[in-house]
Amino acid sequence: MSCWRQLTLDLWVWAYILFLWVTGGAAQASPRERVFQQPKAAIQRAIHEIQPSLSGRLPTLEGFATSDQALGHYQHGYYQATLQATSTTSGETLVRVQVKITAWYTDSVPSRSGYQTLTSNGRLESDLLDQLEDQLSKASHARQDVADPKAEKQPNPAPVQPVPSAPLPQVQNNPPGFSTSLTEGLPAEEQAALRAARRKPAEQELQLEAEAKELSELLKNQSRPENLVAVKKGGTPVFAAPDPSAKPLFYASAHDEFEMLNFDVAWVHVRVSGLSRGWIWRDSVEMPENVPGSDQPESTTPPPLFHVTREENAPFPGDWEPLRGKTVKIISVQKIDESAKDSGREIKLEFVKSLLDETYPRLAKASPEVEGVVLIFDAADGGMIAVTTATLKRWETGDLSDSDLWHQCFFDPPEIFEVSGSSVSQ
Repeated sequence: MSCWRQLTLDLWVWAYILFLWVTGGAAQASPRERVFQQPKAAIQRAIHEIQPSLSGRLPTLEGFATSDQALGHYQHGYYQATLQATSTTSGETLVRVQVKITAWYTDSVPSRSGYQTLTSNGRLESDLLDQLEDQLSKASHARQDVADPKAEKQPNPAPVQPVPSAPLPQVQNNPPGFSTSLTEGLPAEEQAALRAARRKPAEQELQLEAEAKELSELLKNQSRPENLVAVKKGGTPVFAAPDPSAKPLFYASAHDEFEMLNFDVAWVHVRVSGLSRGWIWRDSVEMPENVPGSDQPESTTPPPLFHVTREENAPFPGDWEPLRGKTVKIISVQKIDESAKDSGREIKLEFVKSLLDETYPRLAKASPEVEGVVLIFDAADGGMIAVTTATLKRWETGDLSDSDLWHQCFFDPPEIFEVSGSSVSQ
């Protein structure tokens, strides 16, 4: 019976140890998030102050990113960070950091070269959270100074005069940092070991200084290619041909860079990767400084495919629960040229984005208040897209990506826009 009791006790002890190990591991903070004592409003002000640090060039990818390929094959590293603050039930604020790292990958096969996204190893996230913490500390000290401007400063204490002592005899061949009394009675081997131990930190310091100088020279000599164009805004289409109705190859992110092959008044011909080529609207990219007239480019926006024919505030003309029976702004649009070929889903959605971006500032000032926006394409291949004002606000402030926006919208009929996973007609 005693053996059974001992076994039961051992099992309980091991279960308790396992519980402590699991809960302790779960409690460890992620290097990509941190909890702060300050309220969300103070956190957002501090994030605004460190905004210049949220994006920039990386002098090297070593120590910042990981990849299945050797990092030596990458160059022109660039990072962009997003900080999101969320209030907790205890009154604290949780801040999460997301970092996107992109770099040009050079492959032995030219057609495989191109810009790629790398995985951050957490160092940038941790550094940004440290900067945020420092900014919050500075703001706290500034508030204390303002709250007590008449506080008297304590006078500096009088300097302590050193007490002269008798000069010590000079000892030859004594390693610096060790007194004669410690080394006189030691064997020669131990004295040599002490001297080597004293020299090692100094040698390491010299090596670190040399590496820092080498990195500084590398940054100084690193030059940016003169034929790169940078995308101004995320979701910019890269077309297969210089035609707004052509099929987009993909949608570039903000600050993506491409090698410029040629350009005209409206279009820029770029190298996507290897032998792959594409076309981007000229006013969608930042042109190189050495391009004549790049500081004041001509209006290069291609002729629009659609135009607004009517706007009105009216009850929602559908059966979508978020807007059922509510007042919305209804915008009717038509093709400018009815004989033009089918514009396709991508062009329609790009037009919708630009129109929503233009309409949102007016919604905030609308009286009476409207609960959403409805876009109706007046055509045989038309359709209707609806979005709530709340969702539109989150997209405008950057809380929602373009892809997330479409998944929050209502499409009728959904098959015309070919958006999977989004709201559909009931």
